[in-house]
Amino acid sequence: MADLGDPKAALHHYLQATRDDLIWKLDGLSERDARLPRTATGNNLLGVIKHCLNVEAGYFGPTFGREFPSPEDLVSVQAFEQDPQADWYAREDETKDGLIDLYRRVGNFADQTIEQLPLDAPGQVPWWRPGRQDVTLHRIIIHVTCDLVRHAGHADIMREQHDGAVGWQQENTNIPNDYDWPAYVTKLTKLADRFG
Repeated sequence: MADLGDPKAALHHYLQATRDDLIWKLDGLSERDARLPRTATGNNLLGVIKHCLNVEAGYFGPTFGREFPSPEDLVSVQAFEQDPQADWYAREDETKDGLIDLYRRVGNFADQTIEQLPLDAPGQVPWWRPGRQDVTLHRIIIHVTCDLVRHAGHADIMREQHDGAVGWQQENTNIPNDYDWPAYVTKLTKLADRFG
């Protein structure tokens, strides 16, 4: 367990926990179910993983003068120019297990940046607007964690819509056991209908 009294260790702990939660949302899903769009804008669980791994590779790489060891595994600038949604879905030649493995490798790469640099280490985000590009490692850890947490929430809802699997974390779902969900939904619907 990380020393959560140490600011860097605490930030790193929550980043890693969010990565684990994102990957957990794919447990037991077939290749098709992991890829299947769940929203009108095409959001899908495997696409969330691919997006998040590209986010981490960028923010913990070029921002601090580092390059992921196999950049060909990431979404290229050219791919984004051809399709601005290129990091939101798995191509036919990519697999669920392959992208999970890539995410873990990206996580190790990001962890090296976090471990090797102090929180006040300067960086520069080249794709941010001029005048706002200068950052610190501290800010980037917070920025990336917030981004991943937002997408973990998307993954929570998409997984629940797929098969009813719910929960905050694998070891702590934070959901009441043996709860009468249909009755709860009926209760909330009746309450909402009072305002209709």
